[in-house]
Amino acid sequence: MLPDRLFSSFQTAAGGLSVQREKIGAATNNIANAGTSAPNGSADVYRPQSVQTGTGDRQDFQRMLLDSISTLRQTRPGHHAVSGGSVSQGNPGSSSSDFGPTAQMVESDNFRHEFDPNHPDADENGMVRYPDVDLIREMTQLVSANRLYEANLSAIEAEKQIIKRSLEI
Repeated sequence: MLPDRLFSSFQTAAGGLSVQREKIGAATNNIANAGTSAPNGSADVYRPQSVQTGTGDRQDFQRMLLDSISTLRQTRPGHHAVSGGSVSQGNPGSSSSDFGPTAQMVESDNFRHEFDPNHPDADENGMVRYPDVDLIREMTQLVSANRLYEANLSAIEAEKQIIKRSLEI
């Protein structure tokens, strides 16, 4: 379908923007909660978050590819007919947006323990449980996600310019 082909790069870049927003959100939450604790034995301690990224479902892509495969047979000199499959610009059951980036929020059960017997959340041994947040890693993730967000915005702007110039023809 023509509109899907025209706007597929927008859909992919928008998926990239969404993934980077998730990464920025996870990093800022981790930084904000790095020093939080919870009462001894409580499960209310903040769990550091990370974002796992990937692409669309590989099985869906393979299915779409196999559905679109066709064979040509020669019916007479200079003429070929399609047997099996179909020849089209796209598969009605799926679109290019189905294969863009995906993100999944994952919580970690890693904690660090510090000795502070005067802390109100200390256990009987004087240990306080904090989320295991590496601030340097989180800041690096934050800067990286910000740069990738800007790159996706640039891709959208470039595609807008291409479409605008195409319409001027």
